[in-house]
Amino acid sequence: MPVQKPGQCRKENEPRNTTLTPNHMSTAVLNNTNTELSDLIDSKFREFKEGTIVKGTIIEIRPQVVLVDIGYKSEGTISAAEFEDEEIEVGDEVEVLLEKLENDEGMVVLSKEKAAHKQNWEKIVRVYEDGGLVRGKVKAVVKGGLTVNVGVEAFLPGSQVDIIPPKDLTEYVGNIYEFKIVKVNDDRKNIVLSRREVIEAERAELRQRFLQTVKVGDKVTGAVKNITDFGAFVDLQGMDGLLHVTDMSWGRINHPSEMLMIGQSLEVMILDVDREKERVSLGLKQMTDNPWEDIEAKYPIGTQVKGKVTKLLPYGAFVEIERGVEGLVHVSELSWVKRITRPSDVLELDQEIEAVVLGISIEEQKISLGVRQLEPNPWDEIEVRYPIGATIKGPVRNLTAYGAFVELEEGIDGMVHVSDMSWTRKINHPSEVLKKNDEVEAIVLSIDKANQRVSLGLKQLEDDPWSHIDERFKVGDLVKGTVAKIASFGAFVNLDGDIDGLIHISQLSEDHVEKVKDVIKVGDEIEARVIKVDKVERRIGLSIKAVSYSEEELKKESASFESLRPSSEMVGLEQAFNLAAAAAEEWSPSDED
Repeated sequence: MPVQKPGQCRKENEPRNTTLTPNHMSTAVLNNTNTELSDLIDSKFREFKEGTIVKGTIIEIRPQVVLVDIGYKSEGTISAAEFEDEEIEVGDEVEVLLEKLENDEGMVVLSKEKAAHKQNWEKIVRVYEDGGLVRGKVKAVVKGGLTVNVGVEAFLPGSQVDIIPPKDLTEYVGNIYEFKIVKVNDDRKNIVLSRREVIEAERAELRQRFLQTVKVGDKVTGAVKNITDFGAFVDLQGMDGLLHVTDMSWGRINHPSEMLMIGQSLEVMILDVDREKERVSLGLKQMTDNPWEDIEAKYPIGTQVKGKVTKLLPYGAFVEIERGVEGLVHVSELSWVKRITRPSDVLELDQEIEAVVLGISIEEQKISLGVRQLEPNPWDEIEVRYPIGATIKGPVRNLTAYGAFVELEEGIDGMVHVSDMSWTRKINHPSEVLKKNDEVEAIVLSIDKANQRVSLGLKQLEDDPWSHIDERFKVGDLVKGTVAKIASFGAFVNLDGDIDGLIHISQLSEDHVEKVKDVIKVGDEIEARVIKVDKVERRIGLSIKAVSYSEEELKKESASFESLRPSSEMVGLEQAFNLAAAAAEEWSPSDED
């Protein structure tokens, strides 16, 4: 516009004077210069775009913010917290992210952290695409794993922390590791890492190197990685070797945990290498000499040894006589005379004992030991102390179904069989004659040293009454007695002199008898006639119905009795008792009728 003089006004609708005077030219030039400067400044400011990374210079450091000049018309502010891990000074140059050109206060909003994040994110993406590794510091434990700072925050799942998932993730916080990037989500800005894949790759390389160089017989050092029932796996710098339980010790061990613990360092020997299957077998016991090689020379049979009880089992006790060498004391070798049911009844774990070597098997690596051999065997001269025919005296220690055991001396018993308790009575159980702790006399009948048995007899203390039975009982005699037992086939009557006679069911009455107990009962006093005396078969046949018979009738009844079949109708006295026991149809005075 033309410059108007003072006090001069342009009339309305007066045409403009376009003729330039010298003054008009100076104003035009000035206007052009301002326009160019303005355009220059605008073009400069247009280079600043929100969301871009620019360089700036620190011009002031305040407690809460840091002022940075990025060459814009106003300074930018950055939170002082973004510099808490750095030492900064006025004049330092920094790269920042231009978040906003002007805030409410007309200040430029900048962020150093977001600039670093943007730069690091682009770097992370490139590493991920190239398959490389990143280095980062574990920040904290979160649900499912750990957060890691790799320039940007990333997630490390618990399953990817190590080859063996750790029990306590907190032990990793603050540590710096290398990681493989397994997943990148550009939209959500999520990164998933794996340390396990890095370790596995390293181990694979070490494993191949190990397999190429190792050979049988080499000695290597490793750490126990895992323990199983059959052995232990040892980490040999990336290669897992199997140490079988049988190769841990020359002695006997029940479980590898008795010798090893996880993390323990071991020097072992290479026993076998399978490069195709990538398997290595290890040995620990092979690191020392085999103590079984000269075992027979060190411990000849009969040698007395000392050792420590290492294990107690129902059948015996294991005793370590030197490192890697154990012997077994069978339960039967603990005492000559005591009946030891379990070794734990007389021995304890870690107890020091003496024993005698009984046998050695080098192939099976077994040594048989005996404790009782430390003392003389009392059975060696048993017949000297208890000659056959001698009378002994002792307490009844135990009753069984077949006899009674009588103590001869401590640890040695003799047995009285039920058949040797009475000449005249059939004893079904020793309790009919004896009871526990009774003091009895008996005769030594026989000795079996090999099986450690002494047979005794009670009835042998008296003469056998059956040797002259025909002098006491004759056919036709009337006798009295007490009913002692009842069976389905008849009744046994106790006669004078503690001799039993049998009344067959057919001899109870002239009438037909269905059941013996319907006619007589145990304890009844009866009178009967002798119709049979057999010294050889030790039986006396009785008849109630023949009490009033004539001599002729008695002969017929006796002949009839003789004709009874032994297998079913019981002729022999001993057979009668057997049938009674088998049929389980006996009654005693304690039974109710």
